[in-house]
Amino acid sequence: MKRNNFRMMIYLLPLLLRSVTLPAQDSLLHFNTFLSAVGQHNLGYAAEKFNTGIAAAKVLSAKVFPDPELNMGVFDNGQRRMQLGYGFNAGLGYTLELGGKRRARISLARSEQELTRYLLEDYFRNLRADATLAFLQAMQQQRLHEVKQQAYEFMRALAAADSIRFRAGMITETDARQSAIEAGLLLNEAYGATADMQNARLQLNLLLGRFSGDATLAVQGDFSRFTRSFSLPQLITEAQNSRADLLAALQQQDVSRKNLQLAKASRAIDLGLNLGINNVSVVTNVVAPTPSMNTVSAGISIPLKFSARNQGELKAATYDVQQQEVNARQARLQIQTEVTTAWTSYLVAGQQLRQFDTGLLEQARKVLDGRIYSYRRGETSLLEVLTAQRTYNDVQEQYADRLYRHAAALVELERAAAVWDIGF
Repeated sequence: MKRNNFRMMIYLLPLLLRSVTLPAQDSLLHFNTFLSAVGQHNLGYAAEKFNTGIAAAKVLSAKVFPDPELNMGVFDNGQRRMQLGYGFNAGLGYTLELGGKRRARISLARSEQELTRYLLEDYFRNLRADATLAFLQAMQQQRLHEVKQQAYEFMRALAAADSIRFRAGMITETDARQSAIEAGLLLNEAYGATADMQNARLQLNLLLGRFSGDATLAVQGDFSRFTRSFSLPQLITEAQNSRADLLAALQQQDVSRKNLQLAKASRAIDLGLNLGINNVSVVTNVVAPTPSMNTVSAGISIPLKFSARNQGELKAATYDVQQQEVNARQARLQIQTEVTTAWTSYLVAGQQLRQFDTGLLEQARKVLDGRIYSYRRGETSLLEVLTAQRTYNDVQEQYADRLYRHAAALVELERAAAVWDIGF
């Protein structure tokens, strides 16, 4: 009974496998369109842009003068029996900043505004590279999905043929069972590849600022357009002249110096200017009658700047200047290391990819075709066919991986060198 059930499974399994279809592709997305949309719709980049507006607003705030102070009051001499009278006073006060404090604040705010611009530029440099890598990842997963799908289609056809050959008594039940099982396993791998492909596409939605409910995007591109020839010294020079993060580090030095200037200016005293008027009502007692009168007063107040004896803030600003100078040198050295490392990785990735130019993929395909031909003539075993088929799949997957790594290495090199000519 069990044997009959298994035979029925062998008969039906190829039909069941044939009825399974994988998700169809959505509309195609080209790289240039994608990268342009990332610059316009990426939410992280949109949030970073607000920093430029905030920095511009801080420049306006730094230009504000101190507000004048208006004070008013009334007084009563409290001698009702003596009828000494009452009065009121009003005054206007203003703090006159000395030592160039306002000028130092404005200069610091403008320097910070320039720093914000460099940071935004560096954010986009990394966003552009990350978006390109995500697009390449989607291309690779799409290619691997095609490899798995083709492997499944091949084994499904072989399983269908083996079921017919088994019924005709041309092969053993074990061979028919083996090919059916292999087809089922490859179908599972195809499903896994589909999931990986869809997840890679969802990452594109994230970069585009699209919600998860939106349709996933099938990508279109060409891995063959990532071959470049570079001069390492020229790349290092270009990076050290153009990298936005190095420019930001140099600008941070300027910010620290401006902050030191503000700290020095803040140690200067501020003069308080005041102008007042007093009115005293008439005094009607018989001892010392006095008519009502108005008095005008003006004066200055000079703070006793004992806090200037504390050198803490000034020393902190001085150390910050020295620290930023070291950070700038470290950034320059870091850039040189990054460019050299990326350049080496790109060369090695190119060498690995060129191994497939010797016809390795075509040779693996010919071996598989030869095994299939021999198997159908009864000259070789199913195991040898499966081995050749797995080898061919491995070679295809390695080729897809090397294509991706070569393209990704170019992206990392151009990210490090602050050059960009990628388009496909």
